[in-house]
Amino acid sequence: MSSNRSESIRENSHGAPASRPKSAEFKLGDFAIDEYRRMRIVVIGAGFSGITAGIRFRQKMQNIDLIIYEKNVGIGGTWHSNKYPGLACDIPSHSYQFTFTNKTDWSAFYAPGGEIRQYLEGVVDTYKLMPYIKLEHQLMHARYDEPSGKWHLRIRRPVNDVNAQFEEFEDTADFLFTGVGGLARWSWPAIEGLKDFQGRTFHSADFDVGEQTWQDAVKNWGDKKVGVIGVGSSAIQIVPALHDKVAKVVNYVRGKTWLAAPFAGTKIAELISRDPNVENYVFTETDREAFKDPVYYKQFRHELEADLNSAHPSTLRGSEMQEVARVAFRESMLKKLAKKPWIADHLIPDFAVACRRLTPGPGYLEALCEDNVDFVTTHIKRVTRTGIETVDGKHEELDVIICATGYDTTWQFEFPMLGRGGASLQGRWRPHPETYLTICVDGFPNWFMSLGPNAGVGSGSLLAIIERQVLYAVEAAKKMQRERLKSIEVKGEAVRDFDEYLEHYFPKTVFSEKCRSWYKMGQEEGRVTGLYPGSCLHAIRVLEHPRWEDYTYELLDPGVQNRFYWLGEGQTYAEKTNSGDRAWYLNDEELDIPPVPEA
Repeated sequence: MSSNRSESIRENSHGAPASRPKSAEFKLGDFAIDEYRRMRIVVIGAGFSGITAGIRFRQKMQNIDLIIYEKNVGIGGTWHSNKYPGLACDIPSHSYQFTFTNKTDWSAFYAPGGEIRQYLEGVVDTYKLMPYIKLEHQLMHARYDEPSGKWHLRIRRPVNDVNAQFEEFEDTADFLFTGVGGLARWSWPAIEGLKDFQGRTFHSADFDVGEQTWQDAVKNWGDKKVGVIGVGSSAIQIVPALHDKVAKVVNYVRGKTWLAAPFAGTKIAELISRDPNVENYVFTETDREAFKDPVYYKQFRHELEADLNSAHPSTLRGSEMQEVARVAFRESMLKKLAKKPWIADHLIPDFAVACRRLTPGPGYLEALCEDNVDFVTTHIKRVTRTGIETVDGKHEELDVIICATGYDTTWQFEFPMLGRGGASLQGRWRPHPETYLTICVDGFPNWFMSLGPNAGVGSGSLLAIIERQVLYAVEAAKKMQRERLKSIEVKGEAVRDFDEYLEHYFPKTVFSEKCRSWYKMGQEEGRVTGLYPGSCLHAIRVLEHPRWEDYTYELLDPGVQNRFYWLGEGQTYAEKTNSGDRAWYLNDEELDIPPVPEA
């Protein structure tokens, strides 16, 4: 190998690369190796992801300025925004919490939404996060500045609540972490006449009843006729919550869906078997008292989560577990629809279980069989001033319409995001988003995310993945701080390789079958953008050890070319200042004592 450049790498007589010529200009840094530079970490969103980030960045990094911007008036993300009737968790409550906390007093197997929000508020209080959270602060624009390696952010905040006046200010971040999710942007369905309806209209994602709970809001609905549009997870919770509180519910359904039944022999089935007449087991005082025993609770939670993490084979086409689930779910649905068996013809799918989001839906099928609930599969033609007209000419007089019609799942964030060279993330993610392991994108340095494209799971606990995504981002920020980097950016080739993996993984799964799902940006067929290509446990392992070779780096200090400049002046801060612990490696939390083999 040869070159005319003085900085070229040459081979020595043994064929190994020779050293780069020494630079007379190189000087040692005047800092200790662990005298870390100050970094500003900005987190967008204060839901599960943002709260996790707030806890972990503070725990694992020193010398940082941390700020969490949340656009809502309270923390909780989707669990603050959503207040619709029947809102509840659709996986077991004990698996819908952080790995580092133990809530033992969940009221029910599928806890109501308000309880989950209170849990998050409790976590924020415990870890003293509120001083770092700025409520009613919405990110309006984000731009990466190449010369400085910083993100320039424009934030909107209210200045006068009475007149709804706002102001915008600028902030910068050395490291940006977003936890905004893919199910946060909703819009009204494109139904003719919807705006002309003279009754009350709600979207499930914006069930605005002021400071009231939904239970208080519907207390006076006893004589009301309510139309619920949709058969997704929200509609499946709304219908059973309302049917016994109103005069009539009309559920307008366009598609089909599976409703889950517990697998025999699992911890879930064991709990429900204690009271076979209910689908959402309510924990008794005896149960909650037993959960106070740390040993018993740890075993219970571990077994429950292991059950959830055993369902991945059901997502593979033609697997035995998929066939067993299909038979079991069909039998369960037919049994519950015995009073109105014709509904099964319109509701039980031809596609595989889990092709679209699977939900347990306690009480939904039973509610459909009630005398005051109508199940309408004829397509809606238009909304009139007094109700809904279907394409067959029938008209239903209604007082309230609830559109449980989902979210914008095209991954087009509501705020412009500009990377290197002014490249737009919105443009970068058309016709579909591309990422590296769901957490970052080439051309957008110093930005990591959770719950981005392909971050969801078809089975298992989403929170376990959120925690790993956050920890990965923390490690990236620590690397920037430790090695005095201006930027860390994933290589385009690594993004393309992950994209190729996605394309080859999903055809073997049920998610690629023909069914309309937010997993595929609301389409029946096409690119799967909502789900991780593998099991929950697979994702945890993948994110466990970052492949730093998949990234490119820029050094922070002007004029410095030597990659080891970050070694500083050859000592630690404790030595430099003659203070602190100078034998920290012997502390209990640092020791890694190998077990002595028995034989």
